[in-house]
Amino acid sequence: IMLLTDPEIESSLLISSDEGATYQKYRLNFYIQSLLFHPKQEDWILAYSQDQKLYSSAEFGRRWQLIQEGVVPNRFYWSVMGSNKEPDLVHLEARTVDGHSHYLTCRMQNCTEANRNQPFPGYIDPDSLIVQDHYVFVQLTSGGRPHYYVSYRRNAFAQMKLPKYALPKDMHVISTDENQVFAAVQEWNQNDTYNLYISDTRGVYFTLALENVQSSRGPEGNVMIDLYEVAGIKGMFLANKKIDNQVKTFITYNKGRDWRLLQAPDTDLRGDPVHCLLPYCSLHLHLKVSENPYTSGIIASKDTAPSIIVASGNIGSELSDTDISMFVSSDAGNTWRQIFEEEHSVLYLDQGGVLVAMKHTSLPIRHLWLSFDEGRSWSKYSFTSIPLFVDGVLGEPGEETLIMTVFGHFSHRSEWQLVKVDYKSIFDRRCAEEDYRPWQLHSQGEACIMGAKRIYKKRKSERKCMQGKYAGAMESEPCVCTEADFDCDYGYERHSNGQCLPAFWFNPSSLSKDCSLGQSYLNSTGYRKVVSNNCTDGVREQYTAKPQKCPGKAPRGLRIVTADGKLTAEQGHNVTLMVQLEEGDVQRTLIQVDFGDGIAVSYVNLSSTEDGIKHVYQNVGIFRVTVQVDNSLGSDSAVLYLHVTCPLEHVHLSLPFVTTKNKEVNATAVLWPSQVGTLTYVWWYGNNTEPLITLEGSISFRFTSEGMNTITVQVSAGNAILQDTKTIAVYEEFRSLRLSFSPNLDDYNPDIPEWRRDIGRVIKKSLVEATGVPGQHILVAVLPGLPTTAELFVLPYQDPAGENKRSADDLEQISELLIHKLNQNSVHFELKPGVRVLVHAAHLTAAPLVDLTPTHSGSAMLMLLSVVFVGLAVFVIYKFKRKIPGINVYAQMQNEKEQEMISPVSHSESRPNVPQTELRRPGQLIDEKVESQLIGRYHSTLQSL
Repeated sequence: IMLLTDPEIESSLLISSDEGATYQKYRLNFYIQSLLFHPKQEDWILAYSQDQKLYSSAEFGRRWQLIQEGVVPNRFYWSVMGSNKEPDLVHLEARTVDGHSHYLTCRMQNCTEANRNQPFPGYIDPDSLIVQDHYVFVQLTSGGRPHYYVSYRRNAFAQMKLPKYALPKDMHVISTDENQVFAAVQEWNQNDTYNLYISDTRGVYFTLALENVQSSRGPEGNVMIDLYEVAGIKGMFLANKKIDNQVKTFITYNKGRDWRLLQAPDTDLRGDPVHCLLPYCSLHLHLKVSENPYTSGIIASKDTAPSIIVASGNIGSELSDTDISMFVSSDAGNTWRQIFEEEHSVLYLDQGGVLVAMKHTSLPIRHLWLSFDEGRSWSKYSFTSIPLFVDGVLGEPGEETLIMTVFGHFSHRSEWQLVKVDYKSIFDRRCAEEDYRPWQLHSQGEACIMGAKRIYKKRKSERKCMQGKYAGAMESEPCVCTEADFDCDYGYERHSNGQCLPAFWFNPSSLSKDCSLGQSYLNSTGYRKVVSNNCTDGVREQYTAKPQKCPGKAPRGLRIVTADGKLTAEQGHNVTLMVQLEEGDVQRTLIQVDFGDGIAVSYVNLSSTEDGIKHVYQNVGIFRVTVQVDNSLGSDSAVLYLHVTCPLEHVHLSLPFVTTKNKEVNATAVLWPSQVGTLTYVWWYGNNTEPLITLEGSISFRFTSEGMNTITVQVSAGNAILQDTKTIAVYEEFRSLRLSFSPNLDDYNPDIPEWRRDIGRVIKKSLVEATGVPGQHILVAVLPGLPTTAELFVLPYQDPAGENKRSADDLEQISELLIHKLNQNSVHFELKPGVRVLVHAAHLTAAPLVDLTPTHSGSAMLMLLSVVFVGLAVFVIYKFKRKIPGINVYAQMQNEKEQEMISPVSHSESRPNVPQTELRRPGQLIDEKVESQLIGRYHSTLQSL
C-alpha cells in the first residue's frame, strides 16, 4: 500500500508491505502530481512533479531518479509489451526552452542526453503525443493545417491518409483494438459533430465509417464524442448521429461497416404496448461515460457479461433530455426492455449474474434494487438503517466479486460513511454445468458477425447460483465470406447500388506508380476485408487485392526537388537533390543531372538515387538544375532553379486562364505576407531559357504562338524563396461561357486550389460525355469564392501538323451544342454517393473578353474617375505616411483570390544586413528617390488614362 502525504504540510510517501499493519515514511525532494504504475512490473513507477519533471522508481517509491525536465502533463507512457523490446522504456513529450515540443524515448534508469532517442524527427505540436497499444501518434501543423503521423509497431512514422478533402481540424483516437485505429475527425465544415474513420492495420489509410456524430464540451473544455464501445464484443459500437438537427442512436456490430437504428421495446414498464415504427421512431440512448471511477455513467457494459447493456434514454424520433428512462438489453442490443422510469446507477456483480441499481437523486436513500435474471425482474433491498446521501458506489476488483461499497454522508455536516454490502449469503451454491445454456451472438437474426458465429455460455435465468470465474465464449466457427464482410478500400466510396467505386479525387492507376517492369504490385479491387474479420472462402478471393505485373511505362511526371523541399542552398555546403518519377520503370533507366555550374553526373537507374544526389556549389547565384530520364519507351525532363543563398510564406501567381495571340497579358505575383522588405522577382515564360528579373510584382508580355504556355515566378526575400507556376492557353479566337451549379455543391466547397482543379477535371469529363465534343476543345476553370462558379473555354484545338484548325464558325457550333446540353440539364456529376450536382450555363462572351472599342460608356467613365481618385488617395497616403503611424500597404489579389489560411510569421530576424532605406517599417517616411519615382509613375499613368 502506498499513501501520499498532504503536499501543503510535507512531501513524503508512506509505504506498507504488510497490508497496512505498519508503514515506513520516505521523504521526497519534489511534490508528486500524478503516478503511473508499470502494467507488468509492480515495483516500477513513474512520478510527475508539480514543476513538470518526470521521475522513475524501480523500488516502489523508496528511491527516485530524475528522467527528464519540461515534460508535458499526461504525455508520458510506459513501454507496450510486444511493441517495445525493453520493458523499462519510457515514451514522453518534452518541451524545449523556446516552447517547442518533441517526442523522446529512454530507459527509466539510464536517461542521459546520450541515451535519449527521438523517434520522430523535428518538433511536434504541443500536447499531441499518444502511445496506445502498437501505435504512436503525433501531430504537426504546417501551412495552417494539422497533419497527423502514426508509427505501427515502432516502425518509421507515416502520414495518416484521410480522404483528400477531409481537411481535418481536430482528431481523437477512439480505439486501437485488434490492430486497427478507430478515429473521430472534425472536418473543415463541422462545428459540433465529428466523422468516424476506420484504418488499415498500419493505421495509415482511413475510410469513412459514420458521418456527423454528436460531440460536446466537458466541464474542463475537453471534447466528448457520443460514441460508446460495447465491452465484451469486439467491433460493437453505439453512436449518436446528427441528422437534420435531430440526434439519433445507431448501432454497429462490424466496426462501422453497417449501422442501424435501435428497435424500441414492444411494451413499457407497465406492460402497455409501445407504438414505435422504424425508422420514424426508435430507441435513443445517452452515451456519456463518467470519468469519476466512483460514479456510474449513464451507460454500462462489462467484458465478462458480453450480452448485457444498461443505459438511460428515451423512445421517439430523436434523443431527448426529458422523459428519460432506464433500459436494458440482454441480447447485445437486438431487443431492449424498460426497467425504471428514472435514472439509476447500475453495477455489475458476479460476471453480470447480479445487477445492482441505485436511484440518481439528491435526496437520502436507504434502498437498492437487485436483479438475478439480467434485468427482467427486480427486488428491493435495504442497505442501511439510516437514509444516506450517496456520493458514489465502488465494486471490488476481481472477476469473482460479490462485494460493493457505497459511500456518502448522513447529513451535509457529517463525516463520510462507508457501507460495505456483501452478497455472498444470497447464494447457497456455485453454478454447475447444467445451470448454463448456450446463447448465440447475432444482429437481427444474422449469426455471422465479423466473419464468425460466436456462442456464449449464459446462466439460466431461473437458476440462482453463484457463477464465480467467467466462462467466456464457448465456441467460435468461421463463416463463408460475403460482400458484407468487406468495406470500401481507401480512395473508394460506397454508392447507392452497394458498389465501391473510386472517389472523384482518386486515381486507381496511381497504385502502380512506384512499380518497375518485372515486379508486381497489389491492385485493389476497391474493397478491403474488415480488420479482425475471420470469414473464409466465399467471395474472399474475388474481393481481395490481386498481385499484378507492373506494366512497362515511359517516364512521366519527373520532378527534381531538394531533400528539404526548399529552393535554396548555402554556398560551400552539401545540398541533397531528390529525383522523383510519377510513372515509369525505375530499372533500365538512364538519369543525367546537370547542376548548372558546369558539372554534370549520370546514373544507370533511379534506385541508385534513392538517398539523394549530393552536390556542393562554390559560387552564389541562381543555377538551372536539369534532369533527363530515358528508357526504351520514352524520356522526360525536369528543371529546378536553385538559389544558392533567402524565407517567405506564400506566393500566388495571378493571370488569365486563356488569352488571345499577340495580346498583352498581365501577370501579378501576390504575396503573403505582403511586406517583407526588398523583393526580387524572377520570371520564366514561354520558351525562354534565361529568366527575366524585376523588382516589380507584375509584368506584361505577349505570346506570338498558339498553344499551352507555362509561367513561373520565384520571389526572393532575404533568405526565403517561394515559387508558383500557372498554365495559360493562347489562341487567336476562343469562346468562353460562365457556368453555375446546383446549390448543393457549395456545401462541399472548401475553397482551396486543389479542390477546384479536381472539380474542374470532373466537369470537363461530364461535358465530354454529354456532348461528344473532344476534350482538347474544352478547358474548365473553377473560380474562387461562393457561390461556386466556373469558366468554360471553347478552344480551337489543332493537331501537331497544324492542320484541321477549327474556324470561328466551328467554335460557335461547339458553343451552341454545349449551351444546348447545359440547358437540358444533361451535364451533371456525382460528387459523392447521393450528392448529384447539375451544371448550368450562365452567359456567353466572345473573345477577347475585353471591350476594345474606342468609345467610352458612362460606366467606363465612372470607372476612370474611380481610378483617378484611387491614385490620388495612394499619393496622399505615401506623402503623409509619417503622420499615420502603423499604416501598411498590402498587395491585393487580382483575377483569383486564394482563401487559404496561412499563419503569419515574422521574418524580421532573418533579414540580411542591407542599407536602412531598403527596410522601411510601417509608418516610416519613404525614401525621397523612391517617392519621386512613385509620383512620376502616377503622373504618367494619369496622362495615359
